[in-house]
Amino acid sequence: MSVRVRVDDFRPDKSQRRNYARNSRLVGAELPPAATGEQYSLFRSYLDARHADGGMMDMTVGDYAAMVEETHVSTMMIEYRRRGINTFLSGMGDGPLIGAALTDVLIDGLSMVYSFYEPDLQSDGLGTFMILDHIERTRRRGLPYLYLGYWVQGSRKMDYKRRYKPLEYLTPTGWAILPDEPAGTEFA
Repeated sequence: MSVRVRVDDFRPDKSQRRNYARNSRLVGAELPPAATGEQYSLFRSYLDARHADGGMMDMTVGDYAAMVEETHVSTMMIEYRRRGINTFLSGMGDGPLIGAALTDVLIDGLSMVYSFYEPDLQSDGLGTFMILDHIERTRRRGLPYLYLGYWVQGSRKMDYKRRYKPLEYLTPTGWAILPDEPAGTEFA
């Protein structure tokens, strides 16, 4: 099922606030949806480390470029790099690419299509930081929702999405708030 965060009602918990402060050295630059070799290299490293058994492992550089560039909606690539000496002027970070998020711009929110980051920095909580950053970007645009894609009940790999509350899920009759019950509990 598809899930989204109501950004105006979202309040980060203590752990999320610490994560945001710890990663404040990173800058996310909004760029056109253009695939680069640097992105693909990071994407491959991420897949190898985090999703070696996943369905995306067979993606070639051409497949990656198609995922990024062949879009029928307003799309951007947000690249995360360390804050640099000229960041306050350029809005860009310096150094190697640390993370990236392919993001669609919808009429009512941002949608995180796919995000990936330097696997050696996993302990820094970069995935959490990118979601928190997207919540702030959505808020600054005056949009009500950050879409986090699909969530499968009971999937340990997707359960992190439950940490961003209030989280809504799409039902056959519309959006409803996901209950706080542990994964595996049945709900409508």
